[in-house]
Amino acid sequence: MSELPNHDELVERIQRDLIDSYDEELELEIEDRDASGYLSDGAEAASEPADLRKARRMAYFRELFRLQGELVKLQDWVAHTRRKVVILFEGRDAAGKGGVIKRITQRLNPRVCRVVALPAPNDRERTQWYFQRYAAHLPAAGEMVLFDRSWYNRAGVERVMGFCSDDEYEEFFRSVPEFERMLVRSGIVVLKYWFSITDDEQHLRFLGRIHDPLKQWKLSPMDLESRRRWEEYTKAKETMIERTHIAEAPWWVVQAVDKKAARLNCIQHLLGQFDYHEVERPTVVLPERVRNPDYIRQPVPGDMIVPEFY
Repeated sequence: MSELPNHDELVERIQRDLIDSYDEELELEIEDRDASGYLSDGAEAASEPADLRKARRMAYFRELFRLQGELVKLQDWVAHTRRKVVILFEGRDAAGKGGVIKRITQRLNPRVCRVVALPAPNDRERTQWYFQRYAAHLPAAGEMVLFDRSWYNRAGVERVMGFCSDDEYEEFFRSVPEFERMLVRSGIVVLKYWFSITDDEQHLRFLGRIHDPLKQWKLSPMDLESRRRWEEYTKAKETMIERTHIAEAPWWVVQAVDKKAARLNCIQHLLGQFDYHEVERPTVVLPERVRNPDYIRQPVPGDMIVPEFY
């Protein structure tokens, strides 16, 4: 039987585990590598002193971890009070929707807070009531559902790319305010965020994805076509917000050129939409493990062990 670590060793291990858990955010941060070197004209991003860059980075992490702590409280409150929450994330390709969704869900229980990112409808789904496949993912009591793109596909990509008829497009605008009002009347909180970036910023982020092997999968032919049709998407977005900005479920626009600021601002605003409070948890006491003197742990066959390359 192996000896249990002493108190100092135990504290040190727990501290290491906490640091390891925060390294996940560092990994996500490394994903957001600067793409300025990919600019076709060879331009470089404006540099800043290393100490200022480090201070800004540390301030971002401190605030992010604080907000994520509040998100845990919100999650517990939603589960405890059996609230139902729907949050829609919309915006142009590469606007940063996925990044903020990752930061929101990073520390949360996937049984309480889940993400829905539906693919293009199949042949059967195209014959259904338009909202049907989205309705199947709405929350039950005590759940939060984050839609990474939503039923507003009809007002955006489907409209611009010609995937819906004019009649279907107009019917969408007649239906969606009533659909969302029905959700609210049924007790579902509906929040809608639009992530706004500039033409130049999307250009830069697309170049970054093209030249980054770890991100090339994010670029589809549809994304590239959306770049060409920037102005058409702008008109579609303006029409969408004008016709679906309702008191029961208003649109909120996140300025998203600065990715870090957009994440913090969105999370802060999201938290501010709820009058939540910390839910008291019962004191957790780790029980002693039952030890039987006749128990013998069987060795694992060597050919089953994953080689330790690292």
